[in-house]
Amino acid sequence: MSELTLPGDKSITQRALILAALAEGESRLSGLLAGADPRSTADALRALGVDLPDPPQDGREIRIRGVGLRGLRAPQGELDFGNSGTGARLMMGVLAGQPLTATLTGDASLRARPMRRVTEPLSKMGAGFRELGDSDRLPIEVTGGSLRPLTYESPVASAQVKSALLLASLTGGVFTLVSEPRRSRDHTERMLAMAGASVISHDVEGRWQVELRDPPETIRALDLAVPADFSSAAFFLVLGVLGGAGAELTLRDVGLNPTRTGLLDSLVRMGASMGASPDGLAHSHQAEPDGASEPVGDLTVRPSRLQGIELGEASIPAILDEIPILAIAAARAEGVTRIRGARELRVKESDRISALAENLRALDVAVEEFEDGLEIEGSDAPLTGRVSAYNDHRIAMAFAILGALPGNDITIEGRDVVDVSFPGFWSVLDRITQGQPASRPAAGRADDSERTPTRSGLIITVDGPAGSGKTTTAEAVAERLGYRHLDSGALYRALTHALLEAAIPESTWPTLSAQDLSALGVTAMPARGAVAICLGDELLGDELRRPAVTKHVPAVAKLPAVRTWLLDVQRELGAHGSLVADGRDMGSVVFPHAELKVFLVATLVERARRRLLQDTGEEPSAADTEAEAARIEARDAMDSGRELSPLRRPDGALDIDTTELDFEEQVAAILKAAIALTD
Repeated sequence: MSELTLPGDKSITQRALILAALAEGESRLSGLLAGADPRSTADALRALGVDLPDPPQDGREIRIRGVGLRGLRAPQGELDFGNSGTGARLMMGVLAGQPLTATLTGDASLRARPMRRVTEPLSKMGAGFRELGDSDRLPIEVTGGSLRPLTYESPVASAQVKSALLLASLTGGVFTLVSEPRRSRDHTERMLAMAGASVISHDVEGRWQVELRDPPETIRALDLAVPADFSSAAFFLVLGVLGGAGAELTLRDVGLNPTRTGLLDSLVRMGASMGASPDGLAHSHQAEPDGASEPVGDLTVRPSRLQGIELGEASIPAILDEIPILAIAAARAEGVTRIRGARELRVKESDRISALAENLRALDVAVEEFEDGLEIEGSDAPLTGRVSAYNDHRIAMAFAILGALPGNDITIEGRDVVDVSFPGFWSVLDRITQGQPASRPAAGRADDSERTPTRSGLIITVDGPAGSGKTTTAEAVAERLGYRHLDSGALYRALTHALLEAAIPESTWPTLSAQDLSALGVTAMPARGAVAICLGDELLGDELRRPAVTKHVPAVAKLPAVRTWLLDVQRELGAHGSLVADGRDMGSVVFPHAELKVFLVATLVERARRRLLQDTGEEPSAADTEAEAARIEARDAMDSGRELSPLRRPDGALDIDTTELDFEEQVAAILKAAIALTD
């Protein structure tokens, strides 16, 4: 049986960032999605005066001190939301109640999506909007301030429209009632209740009404663990049902909000064998006494024979984002699947109805396209061909799942767009499919022999002397590429922690074999786009920085058996590609065949200055810098003369002298070299 823990929920992550920014006090958030969309929303909030970090790759807890409901300040430039429609539309609501003017824009895909569905009702509340480009499209200038109450009958069931109006009601301090033709996802209502705002939701004569009657003057800080994204889980659910993940696949701690899980009902109707465990509810420690928390559970699926079904308009709101992957299930089911009432798919990141139809036709799957849906005739024939992601993360991931099934050979143009919602997707897919043919990038190597099925991306090594910024640079490169970051120092620390926890006398450490070290139970595996290091079932984090570990790491690093153990662990992590590894000998010893090897250098004085600046946060004096430079010079001599893992410039390495470069410039230099290798 295979198991997966997937990245945090994109919708909840963005709402958590926004509400934490507007709260009074310090919010504690963990499990946030470290994707491009949340980063865009975080960037916008920073431009509005909120001090907050980007969501970390490993889902660790971050803290955000809010500025209050009306504490945002006017930005100096445009707020660029990239591809994030959720971020742009929700922030229009937030800004409607703020006494400031801001311009919102985004990438070409976001600038093609309609905005009047949000700006028109917000205008009725009193906010001002000026379209600076094409009609009904970004860029749009928002002028907020004093608002008036609103009762609004929405023509569509849209969580983004509803959320924008509720957030305007919150920041503007006025009553709002939103009526929808059907119930849309309710993350905003749940999270507002958790923050202390009283939201009332109920059915009235066949329409779903949501009210914020008495907006509070302040909202309280959040203590929230974001569950795994159901929409991300959906791709692997279908992979498991179609037999691409072995006999059984379990997805851990998935958000099971009933307004999001329509796909489960549809798959069961199609004949899927699956189960849901309530055990995951114990992990939902963000629960409030009023029951506003997000339900969480484990999902298990097994290979199943699927039958086509009919899916109508009433089912669409709870499955809208999952229709691309449902279409993939339909393409491998017996009979015909009809999906109607999904016109909203025309105005997502792409025209998803058209994108699905065009791609399925390119693979010789019989499909009929309607204005509001699709009719797909399933087939078990091998599928071969080239498809496009259409700059849409869900289209890319859907056809990646189809391409990962045995017998299929599908090339996806523009597949890197998956980073919007699922950094590290390709690594996870390769690991779960265990070497079965997976979809290749459109711009692959010319030599077919190089297309190893278990490899989804480059191995990049970043070596250099002490103080050259290897780890921070490698971490940033991995994040931008959606790769995993391998911090070799963390593995040394994990093994040291395990030895101390096992109470093995230090005097006996030199006698231990690599097998003895393996028996300690330290493992490393891909997780949330990074490398998760565990001791048994325990995920290691702050334990690796405790003083006792720091004190004993040098002794552990000198042990020959440690080197043998470490090589096996690191090379196993590199087996699937999509890895950025840093250290002293990553390119020379650990991954000598890495596609891109980087060697960072800088002058002694500059390395000393950076190290002191990192430690103190202040520019060091000349005397302190000189003393630190002497220490680093001695460290260089020691590292170069080590018997084990000596510091060496790897053959064929790209030398980058960072003395005159800022951090972004050195990261950009590596990214440029990496991109050139995949073009």
